[in-house]
Amino acid sequence: MSVLHNRVSNQELKQKLYEEDFPRTTISFYQYFSIQDPQVFRDELYRTLNAMKVFGRIYVATEGINAQISVPSHFFEVFRDFLYSYKALHGIRLNIAVNDNGKSFWVLKIKVREKIVADGIDDPSFSMENKGKYVNAQQMNQLLEAPDTIVIDMRNHYEFEVGHFDNAIEIPSDTFREQLPMAAAMMKDQKDKNIIMYCTGGIRCEKASAYMLHQGFKNVHHLEGGIIHYANKIKEAGLESKFKGKNFVFDDRLGESITADIIASCHQCGKPADTHTNCKNDACHLLFIQCNECATAFDGCCTTACQEVYHLPLEQQEILRKGEKKGMQVFNKSKQRLRPRLGIDIEVK
Repeated sequence: MSVLHNRVSNQELKQKLYEEDFPRTTISFYQYFSIQDPQVFRDELYRTLNAMKVFGRIYVATEGINAQISVPSHFFEVFRDFLYSYKALHGIRLNIAVNDNGKSFWVLKIKVREKIVADGIDDPSFSMENKGKYVNAQQMNQLLEAPDTIVIDMRNHYEFEVGHFDNAIEIPSDTFREQLPMAAAMMKDQKDKNIIMYCTGGIRCEKASAYMLHQGFKNVHHLEGGIIHYANKIKEAGLESKFKGKNFVFDDRLGESITADIIASCHQCGKPADTHTNCKNDACHLLFIQCNECATAFDGCCTTACQEVYHLPLEQQEILRKGEKKGMQVFNKSKQRLRPRLGIDIEVK
């Protein structure tokens, strides 16, 4: 009986990744379609992709698939043909990473979930069959010039902070499930305007466009393939990028530069910076923006307190964090509860 999950430590797997002598290609894709038995589908995927040494994170649910993966470049065509062998996935768009060092993932994780993107929608009449119209890169640029166009960013605050489209509206929330009703409420008097929704790879804004139509909005669009696909297409066509800054990505890179603009600031000193990092103190792991100078001064930690813990012997660090359960913590300059811990007072814009 084959093993359908990883049994090797992350440290060992990461070391093996950096010892590889072949290139990898980072890919993201998703598709909303009906899966009768997600567990069976998940196990089929795992057997085949694991044999190809594919790494990454894949979510499977009755509503479809959502994936961010790293594929050995010499297996790319084999991988694509396998994916296309499923009728519902034939011809699916594969978003190739903009800046890719091939070290985005080091283990394969495929999980069955209730939904491929948590949305909080419990209305049985809601359907993904009625969704907004796609706009491609050229159409996006054209619509952004129109005065009656409203552009809505359906990503989290820390994604928006380092990069976004010109004049995009941020929905100030920590989760997608909170953003959906907030977006509808914020736009309630704009139901006849052209609304374009966008996100990283397309999965969130596609569902958001369907939600807005369900709420009575008329002219709803969503960016085809999200920021990743947009960035690749404008480069191919030699078009100006209306997206400024960096695109946050959910892998070990934590970001890929779309333009050279740095629109964010270091959370410690306030200087221009857009490099996300996790606090080196394993008992903290706060995600925040840190410039090179502060990374050196604080040893990659978010505070002097964390820096002190980071320099303790590993045994003492393990004792200090014993029993603590840390979810993902994200620095949000709009939240007073997190600002004091960094010892700064950045003006909230």
